[in-house]
This record gives sequence, structure tokens and C-alpha cells, in this order.
Amino acid sequence: MPNITNKLLEKEVRSWEELRDSLEELANAGWAFRGQANASWQLESSLTRYLKNFGGPPNEWFGREKRSLHTFKRKAHILLPRTPEEGETLEWLALMQHHGAPTRLLDFSWSPYVAAFFALEKATTDAAIWAICSGQAVPNFRGFYISAILNRTMELEQSKTLGSEFRQAADAEKIPRCMIGEPVLMNQRMITQAGTFLVPSARIDTPIEFLLPRASVFKLVLLTKSLRKDTMNRLYSMNINNAALFPGIDGLARSLGFELEYEWKVDPQAAGRLTPR
Repeated sequence: MPNITNKLLEKEVRSWEELRDSLEELANAGWAFRGQANASWQLESSLTRYLKNFGGPPNEWFGREKRSLHTFKRKAHILLPRTPEEGETLEWLALMQHHGAPTRLLDFSWSPYVAAFFALEKATTDAAIWAICSGQAVPNFRGFYISAILNRTMELEQSKTLGSEFRQAADAEKIPRCMIGEPVLMNQRMITQAGTFLVPSARIDTPIEFLLPRASVFKLVLLTKSLRKDTMNRLYSMNINNAALFPGIDGLARSLGFELEYEWKVDPQAAGRLTPR
């Protein structure tokens, strides 16, 4: 049975079979997933982690984030063949995140098995899969809606390129603490990873699990020592690996790490056991 720990619903998982059964209960039910290699890590964006270490007092973080976005917008056109329209803030942040900038976005996936891969790939201690339930507390919005809401909460100039109907609809929404959704234009990596983003609307100084009602957050603690080898082998057989999740030569190269530990075994009796007698 799950345990209540620090006001979160939490469950320990010790085997591939337990993990599979737990994930199947949540898959295709409106939950999004994030794998983290250390179960003690909180749900914090790269921006929050960076600002906690180097950003000065929290009352300055908002201005620093806006300045970072403004700088990227001014210079990215020199290096890219296409950049987002001015008001498409979610797409701008996704582009920044894709190329390594700290942003408020947290990468999630609609696939629990992709999250399991990222949790366990390089885990040397107990890992975790976080699950967030989309719904009233964490709405799954279209990219235009998220951009328009971020433009309000980040005090950015509202752009006519979003279309008045989207801006009016977003203005009518009660601003949630967090949203789930994807940019209008997704890159190949997001597509192959069934990717989405968890987006805090205003607070970037607090771990996201503390912004949401308990019923919307679930944490699977993976006991790495007892389940990693079997689970990684199962995921490998499902073609969930770096070569598939990161298309291109970089993904192929990254995938070779697991090839160093994977053991190919042939069971010549397997087909015979399936043959009707």
C-alpha cells in the first residue's frame, strides 16, 4: 500500500513486475511522468536550481528570468533559420531548454516507460518516477493558452500573433499554479519521447510538488539495486533506449553505454514452449 510521506502519495517498488503493474495503472489515464536518478531530488526546474545556487535573493529571480528570455530572443535569430513568434513564450522557453538554457519548464513524458528509462539509466542510488495528474488542478492546455497565460504572469508584452481569441480565452482562465502542455510546434525529440512540459505559472522559488494538491502528485521510489538490471533489459527489448529517444548520431553514441552492460542470451527452447501440444 502507498504511504503518505511529507504529504505526498508515495510507493516503493522493488521489482520489474511491481513497476510494470504500477505504471499500467497510471498509463493512459491523464498522468504525465518524469524520471529522476535520485529519489531525494525534488521537482525543481533547471532555472530554480540555478537561481538557488547563483541567483541572489528570490525577489530578484523574476527579473533575471525575464532578462535571460529577452537576451535569447535578441540573439537567437543569428544562429537559427527560424525562431518563434514574439508572443509564443512556451515555444521560446522550449527552444531555450532544448539547447541547454535554464528555464522554468520541467520535462515530462506521457509514457511511463520513457520516464522509467530516464530514472534508471544512470542511477546509482534509489531513483524515482514522479507522476502528475492532469485535470482541474493541473490543466492540460494547448500551447497557445500556456503562452498567453505566461505572458500575463511574467508581465510580457501581449502579442497579436497569438490571435485575439486565444488571448481572450486565456485572460478568462483562472490562472492555475501549474499547467501541462506542449508547444504548438514540437521538435523531433519531444515527439519520440512522447514529451510534454510541466509549467509553473508564477512561482519559480518553490518545488512544484508543494504547489499542487496531494491527489495530483504520485511518487514511485525505485529501489535501484533490486530492479535496475531487469528493468533496463525489459526497456531495451521495448526499444526504449538513447538511440530511439534521441534521434541522430548523438543518441546512437549515448546508447552505447548500455551496450557495455547488456548481455545477449539465446534461449533455443523459447519457441518450443509456445508450440501447441
